[in-house]
Amino acid sequence: MDCKRKLSFANRIAVASMLFGMFFGAGNLIFPIHMGQAAGANMLPALLGFLITAVGMPLLSVAALGSSHVDSLFELAGRVSRFYRYAFPIVLSLAIGPCFAIPRCATTSYTIAFANSGLPLVVFSAAFFLLVLAFSLKPSGILDSIGRFLNPAFLLFFLTLILFSYIHPMSPSLAGFESTAEYSAYPFIKGLIEGYNTMDVLAGLLFGIVVVDVLKGLGLEDGREIASATVVSGIYCCLLMALIYAGGTIMGASSRGAVELSANGGIALADICRHLFSRGGVVMLGLIVTLACLKTAIGLVVSICGAFDQLFTGSKHYNTWAVSFVLFAFAISNFGLDLIIALSLPVLMLLYPLAIVLTLLALSNNLFGGRREVYVSTTCFAFAAALFDFLHAAGVTLLDPVANRLLPLYSLGLGWIVPALIGFAVGVLIVGRKQQK
Repeated sequence: MDCKRKLSFANRIAVASMLFGMFFGAGNLIFPIHMGQAAGANMLPALLGFLITAVGMPLLSVAALGSSHVDSLFELAGRVSRFYRYAFPIVLSLAIGPCFAIPRCATTSYTIAFANSGLPLVVFSAAFFLLVLAFSLKPSGILDSIGRFLNPAFLLFFLTLILFSYIHPMSPSLAGFESTAEYSAYPFIKGLIEGYNTMDVLAGLLFGIVVVDVLKGLGLEDGREIASATVVSGIYCCLLMALIYAGGTIMGASSRGAVELSANGGIALADICRHLFSRGGVVMLGLIVTLACLKTAIGLVVSICGAFDQLFTGSKHYNTWAVSFVLFAFAISNFGLDLIIALSLPVLMLLYPLAIVLTLLALSNNLFGGRREVYVSTTCFAFAAALFDFLHAAGVTLLDPVANRLLPLYSLGLGWIVPALIGFAVGVLIVGRKQQK
């Protein structure tokens, strides 16, 4: 008799909704809208590139955690080395957690929706993080708080906005709007790089473990069933993300008929809301952005506290991590959005290639027998190349001529790809020689 527990369709949808809610923050709202405005007639190739890094790669990162039968990102990173087991997850967790991404959730929603209201940032961020902490202190309820309540509310507001933009089109055609210079030459590559800004591949390496824990809480015990349910939930989530991204990009492109090309997606979103809903648009915008940021911040706090708790202290100190990280994020958020973005960009350019490499190695683990030599070689080559991107983003351009000569695609922001492939080949060759001896 087969006693294996099966996940109901309703629970699959709830888990997918939870995952979408953790992924989809305010940054995910504003980037495709601005991309649509800037790309104009080149919207479709830009969108295709964006979907690869903002949807496809996050799906793979979640699948990598779900199918690798590991209990944490620390264990997965440990396939590279003992040092990397701690260094990479800790730096990644702090970057997309209390240092940058969580504070950005508060400052983005404030900047877009409340900066002109006269409400001080410190007051808004205090209220915001009190809500984040209240939800985060009950991690077992994350499926209900995000998957069944916050995310459906957010989707209701945002889909209403997209629907109104189609019922009352801001432009009869998209073909007449010229692309900006950066989207004229290589719109696909520009869209590909723009997808980095969502930081979702980094987050997916943490969210995957949350999904696994939730599935276990729903009664799944078999490893293959958990892996399958994780991948299926990820597919549902990413299909919804792709639809939202496409709708936002088209809305951004069509807005050129009614509003000016904006400096960023936050301004564009505010202009579109005011155009479609007049004064009511400000209220609707505030609800959309705050819900988007709130649910993402909750997901990040729960994921990162769980990871640190598992590594350092044991479950009895989860609340201590949660309070500490939320307080730290509150302090950082009050330095303002511009400084947070400026400081996060170099770190993002270093971590993103490493996260992609670890994800792809985990998914192809069986092809090379999971040998450590392949993990080490590929990671080292990718890290060396990504250092050039880190320095460039930090404003250190002295080595740019060297990087342009040594690294194909460096000028496009993809200089790490060829070195990573070379590193993989070197690792496989080392394994092959050892096996011949």
